[in-house]
Amino acid sequence: MPELPEVETTVRGLATFLEGKRITRVTLNRADLRRPFPADLVQVMTGATVTSLSRRAKYGLINLDRGATMIFHLGMSGRWRIDPDTPDTHDHLLLDTAGHRFALCDPRRFGSVDLVATGKLETWPQFAALGPEPLGPGLTPAHLKAALKGKVLSIKLALLDQRIVAGLGNIYVCEALWRAGIRPTKEAGKVTGPQLARLVPAIVAVLEASIRDGGSTLRDYARPDGELGYFASSFDVYGREGEPCRRHDGGAIKRIAQGGRSTWYCPVCQK
Repeated sequence: MPELPEVETTVRGLATFLEGKRITRVTLNRADLRRPFPADLVQVMTGATVTSLSRRAKYGLINLDRGATMIFHLGMSGRWRIDPDTPDTHDHLLLDTAGHRFALCDPRRFGSVDLVATGKLETWPQFAALGPEPLGPGLTPAHLKAALKGKVLSIKLALLDQRIVAGLGNIYVCEALWRAGIRPTKEAGKVTGPQLARLVPAIVAVLEASIRDGGSTLRDYARPDGELGYFASSFDVYGREGEPCRRHDGGAIKRIAQGGRSTWYCPVCQK
């Protein structure tokens, strides 16, 4: 599943071509993705001007001058294609402007498209309970200390809880915990103040590095311009089971299962 950096990269790529442009045509090539397209999507978006694009957690937001926002989620394999040379049978939504075509391609159809009044975004059910953005001012050691107080589940699983931090996924939690030197199995409520002080900048650093390098490009993700990201080559623990820790501490990266998902960490330097 595309994670936060992939979605951020997608939004920035789309903004380059779509922001400030009038949508001249909206085409639906099927009735649904994971759930039906909004009944009024074509009517509201046709003729509207895109005022801005943004991101909330792993959702992309296309804000319109009509007081509405189209929200998209890429699901497992979704991506936007700009000016595709040839049509794809999985291009389920097309947006046309005077100069470009934007195709939402989703082979597995686990993505979604919603239309919400812009003024009601914060209370939209999928957003209402979300925690602070990891790249915003709301993610602080103090916030984590309060949110994790008394929690006996592991810090790895706690960070995947979108009510604590919005948008963090498996890859970047593993990477951030390694950078902060925190063992992923440690009880969330027992993570110390100094560890939280290291964790927040570690989260920010790993996400910013991935956004800068174009996303992690797992499986079939591609940026809107068709170029693939290359952050995967820089992973410190993710997918490196049995390889030496890059801190040269004599440890080897170990893989365990937590909450039905794999976790990679160094048993020597992560305490």
